[in-house]
Amino acid sequence: MRLWSIHPGYLDSKGLVALWREGLLAHNVLFGNTKGYRNHPQLHRFKKTANPVGAIASYLAYIADEADRRNYNFNRTKIAGNKFTSKIPVSEGQIAYEFNHLLNKLGKRDAVLYEELKTIREIKLHPIFQKVDGSIEGWEVIDRAASK
Repeated sequence: MRLWSIHPGYLDSKGLVALWREGLLAHNVLFGNTKGYRNHPQLHRFKKTANPVGAIASYLAYIADEADRRNYNFNRTKIAGNKFTSKIPVSEGQIAYEFNHLLNKLGKRDAVLYEELKTIREIKLHPIFQKVDGSIEGWEVIDRAASK
């Protein structure tokens, strides 16, 4: 499960569809509808909020917005009505790690998008997050190739 902190607009079509599916899984986990994944590290920051279900619902709504922008059809009825108006902090080290992780993936499956993104210096975040100082988050499972 990868719940990206970076803006969903950076993702290729496979990445965006995977994020939607994984976000829906996270949504079900936070609702208590699954037996597995309850302690998945990617859920940690959502669980730390005052409204975990609202946080993941808002997260998914922004993913659906990106899908709409691309003329994809993601079923918004799968998202809970809860809304979350706060911001979740994400460290600048985590942002850089995730962006490099994405570049590694794109280098293998979408050379055009990889070339477009590799020169970006100011990384936009998913709108639910706010950048704070710090290194890679403690909950992150490090992929050595992505940390380069």
